[in-house]
Amino acid sequence: MSRFTSYVLKKPLVILLLALPLTLAAQLLGWPPVAVFILAALGIIPLASFIGDATEDLAAHTNPRIGALLNATLGNAAELIITITAVQAGLLELVKASITGSIIGNLLLVLGFAMAAGGVKYGIQKFNKRNASRNAILLVLAVITLIVPSVFSKSISTTGSANVETLSIGVAVVMLALYGLGLFDASRTQDSPLSYKLPPRELPSRQLSLTLLILVLSTLGVAWLSESLVHVAEAVITGLGISEFFLGIILVPLIGNVAEHLVSVQMALKNKMDLSTEIAISSSLQIALFVAPLLVFISLLLGHPLQLIFNSFELLALLTAVVVATLVSSDGESTWLEGAGLLAIYLILGLAFFLLP
Repeated sequence: MSRFTSYVLKKPLVILLLALPLTLAAQLLGWPPVAVFILAALGIIPLASFIGDATEDLAAHTNPRIGALLNATLGNAAELIITITAVQAGLLELVKASITGSIIGNLLLVLGFAMAAGGVKYGIQKFNKRNASRNAILLVLAVITLIVPSVFSKSISTTGSANVETLSIGVAVVMLALYGLGLFDASRTQDSPLSYKLPPRELPSRQLSLTLLILVLSTLGVAWLSESLVHVAEAVITGLGISEFFLGIILVPLIGNVAEHLVSVQMALKNKMDLSTEIAISSSLQIALFVAPLLVFISLLLGHPLQLIFNSFELLALLTAVVVATLVSSDGESTWLEGAGLLAIYLILGLAFFLLP
């Protein structure tokens, strides 16, 4: 077996790199917008995986706290790039929907698949109850910080007013501070994945310069594909007869997070539920407490201010996902039935979002 074949079997997502030249061909030859969108989306998936691998390699070369900071900063790099491109294009409703979709996708779809797959194979699986409790508290706080500006903005003034903008900026500052405190607490906890130091035999074999090159090239690739994807988004919405809201809340989060989702399920199948639940829940926290407030400040620089004001459907979905995920993980145990329940709720919400005008 050749080295290339062995690598493909180990990393099957690498096959999707074929979508990169096909995306370029689709743009040059004037293929339909739906084809460009699909090819660009497929191309982002392996590049997001490469960014994740390169980030883990960089983190492994540092101490646990710096490694945790790297993972926290670059863990959702692909989705951050997609949403920044959408902000630049003025698709703010799509951006806010993708924030909601990422959170509920991690808590319901990813955690559900992981618990269902692991439960079928091992029965009852256990994970760290203390970490689950800490993450649950942060999740509740994160949702509250998103609900407050959404509800109070109606009484403060109209959506476009300076007072509402000030509220969004203030809430964003508090969210970033809360995220930093959560990282600090996790890095000091001995049994937290963030404080775990890889043994020498598990350190990456790649040179640091190669890791940095992979990270840079993958990031540039995601930026180009994201621009291609967003450029045809409106034509895709019209052509497929779907809403901008559905595109943002279901499809965009899946595109940017597929690689991370697969890792969470793989960890569950290896009976490593601590890592599996940490990946799913921490990714939700990162979107809510880091990516969302960061986009508020980036949007100001791009001239398209993004306000943390979500509609009632998004708030209902967020509350449902957080409450159910907290209840399921509170005892430090999971079963396949609990996973099936999370998946069922995600499917119900997805159907409701699809039918919205």
